[in-house]
Amino acid sequence: MAGFDKVVTSYADAMHGLEDNMTIIAGGFGLCGIPEGLIAEVKRMGTKELTVVSNNCGVDGFGLGVLLEDTQIKKMVSSYVGENALCEKQLLNGELEVELTPQGTLAERMRAGGAGIPAFYTATGFGTPVGEGKESRQFNGRDYILEEAITGDFAIIKAWKADRYGNCMYRHTAMNFNPMAATAGKITVVEVEEIVETGELEPSQIHTPGIYVDRVIQGSFEKRIERLVTSKGA
Repeated sequence: MAGFDKVVTSYADAMHGLEDNMTIIAGGFGLCGIPEGLIAEVKRMGTKELTVVSNNCGVDGFGLGVLLEDTQIKKMVSSYVGENALCEKQLLNGELEVELTPQGTLAERMRAGGAGIPAFYTATGFGTPVGEGKESRQFNGRDYILEEAITGDFAIIKAWKADRYGNCMYRHTAMNFNPMAATAGKITVVEVEEIVETGELEPSQIHTPGIYVDRVIQGSFEKRIERLVTSKGA
């Protein structure tokens, strides 16, 4: 309901209902815009055999990477996993399954899942290993492959501000995959920097309407820099 107060005050309440073998869709790009506290709660819970859908798997010791330490993830659906040595190790020794998906396709699979669209055709990946075993068709003389939508049992999201009804705003590049991921979870949990009172958010500035959100929790964030680069001579 649009007028329902969705704020929870503990991470245990935020992630209540998560069980082994579930699928989690996580927002973020690298370490930008990731729900740090919600990820930490999944680690604390010790939930196993998870399928995690995210652009990447964090880095060693931070972000989604912490869930690899106790082999909580059985499968990653990702675009990029190159910053995580433990992910590489578990992939090569058979502990972790990885489904590599082009970034644009991954974003659209989330968006389609949230929109109730079961599948869509895209030219990306045709004639490559990404397209192997997938249905293909020609449209206007161009080849396309069929990609299935993604939905998850939980979507864990990081936003800048939210009101008590779950209406969310993202800040700059921290928006990344978060809006699409937020629509694709059966239970969507948003971790925010600030909870504001109803009416404080300008309606035209709301990126994710509260209709998609089930729980909101205020967190504190380290916002670790993944790779620091400075200009020479600065």
